[in-house]
Amino acid sequence: SGAMARALSRIAHELIERSTALEDVVLVGIHTRGLPLAERLQGLVGERSGLELPVGALDITLHRDDASIRNGGEARPQVARATEVPVPLDGRTVVLVDDVLSTGRTIRAAIDTLLELGRPERIQVAVLVDRVLSTGRTIRAAIDTLLELGRPERIQVAVLVDRGHRELPIRPDYVGKNLPTARDERVQVQLVEVDGVDRVVLQREARGEPKAEHA
Repeated sequence: SGAMARALSRIAHELIERSTALEDVVLVGIHTRGLPLAERLQGLVGERSGLELPVGALDITLHRDDASIRNGGEARPQVARATEVPVPLDGRTVVLVDDVLSTGRTIRAAIDTLLELGRPERIQVAVLVDRVLSTGRTIRAAIDTLLELGRPERIQVAVLVDRGHRELPIRPDYVGKNLPTARDERVQVQLVEVDGVDRVVLQREARGEPKAEHA
């Protein structure tokens, strides 16, 4: 979609402009929709800079404390997906890419997984839709965890769509699009690679009916 393409383009531009050593950047997409988003960013950065950034895939299921979704007391089995990072992470800048930042558990789990794979110099987070910064609690918890480990030199948070409702003074380093929403709305991201269409749909959580579509 046009809006999504513009948001991704803006993030790619800022990533190039702000990276002092772009050749050290690694894009890592979190399964499922984070991976095609990372591949799109790779293409955009390559078109503008001439550099082909490495792209990895991250499966964080084993690190999620809520990995088993329970329904009537029965845990649903998780789908096994590969973690593949094509280059060593030590001393590099890792940009984690995901579609929606909801509870923040996914980002924390991704950080745990990354630190098992290597010791990046810095970790950045890029999400298509930011839903969690309404409180900032989970982002702050993830940052606290990183600082306790004392490894990254700098932590940045990037969002492609900023949902708002902030109660803590946390500002992302990159914002592609501000998306005002009500607190009772759920954000659903759909991508051509996975869903056959590019769009961001807002749904009322109580009714489950689409309220608006941002193509």
